[in-house]
Amino acid sequence: MVDLSGDISALVLKGSIKGDLGEFSLDSHMLQVLMQLDGKKNIGTVASALKIELATMKMVIAKLVELGLVEKPTPSVPGISKEFIDFMIAQLANAMGPIAEVVFEDEIQEFGGDPTKIPKNRAAELITRLANEIPREEKRLEFQQAMVARLKTI
Repeated sequence: MVDLSGDISALVLKGSIKGDLGEFSLDSHMLQVLMQLDGKKNIGTVASALKIELATMKMVIAKLVELGLVEKPTPSVPGISKEFIDFMIAQLANAMGPIAEVVFEDEIQEFGGDPTKIPKNRAAELITRLANEIPREEKRLEFQQAMVARLKTI
């Protein structure tokens, strides 16, 4: 949801064109603004570049929001690296033996199936889930300690 109350000059939006919009028309201001909304520039910068007053800009943005053509950008979080994943699998194999890869693949499915698309901020969650699969307490602790040490480096 995009809040257009108050001063919108610092608001950052991006175009969001989805396939199921149906028919609609855009006036020249709407089209110009839509082309400028890249998820990086704020509304004030766009208004200045297009020489559009903020009051007019607010009406244009409101219409674009109503049509579902703009949205707030989602911050991108980098994924965990292949090296980190390889290290994790190796540590899990040390703790569990050959079944480690199967356990890893099962847990990865819960994260969407592609380990490189797991955001770095969710790596600790994956480590915890994998550690919970290790039956022997001392091996679980070794795995957790090794992974926490490695986690500090990413």
